[in-house]
Amino acid sequence: MAETLGGGIADAVSAALRTAGFAADAPDSPAGLISSAAAGAAAALAVGIALWLYFGRHERTARDIVKHGAAAVFALGLAAFVADDMRHATLDYLGLNASKPAVEFEIRLPPSALAALGRDAQIELHTDRNQTIAKLQSTAAIDDGRPVLRGSVPIDFRTADRLVILNLPGAGQHLFKLRLAANPSRTPVFGPWHLADRVGSPARPEAARDDYAIRYRVM
Repeated sequence: MAETLGGGIADAVSAALRTAGFAADAPDSPAGLISSAAAGAAAALAVGIALWLYFGRHERTARDIVKHGAAAVFALGLAAFVADDMRHATLDYLGLNASKPAVEFEIRLPPSALAALGRDAQIELHTDRNQTIAKLQSTAAIDDGRPVLRGSVPIDFRTADRLVILNLPGAGQHLFKLRLAANPSRTPVFGPWHLADRVGSPARPEAARDDYAIRYRVM
């Protein structure tokens, strides 16, 4: 009953929203949020009616008690499911991640940058929704004779517009575009090295760009 009533009302609401000019197919759209809420409310109403019919009977047998207990457990489970579904739908609509993943990165520098690592090096993640300062874990690891900056930064929003910015004293800004989906899956190993996409204020643009590279994974 719950599935039939919930699905029927959700379909009716989606059809009405499409008629009004709203796209009801995307779960992270306002129309998708309304459809999800309507389906959950309909399912809860169906369970309420079923429980009322159960408990409205005057006779009580052992079999009835078992049925009532099972119905109550089902109702509680459905309520928890509806609440979780609404939470995910709301987070999708707001662009937030339910469980925050993070990007772990390594930025490879030229040998000449080793002396600058002891000063105020800073790495930031810029998106179209927010800006976050990364947490540096190591600033002097050597890879193939070159220094490497290691760190991580949380992914707070679902967006494919992500840019890591390295601010290194004396070397200007180096910008790296993260090639990740809006809601990326976790990856066990680092990806390939990518050169800097842009350099803020270098003396030799191409040479400076070729000296800096990044690789990363989602954890």
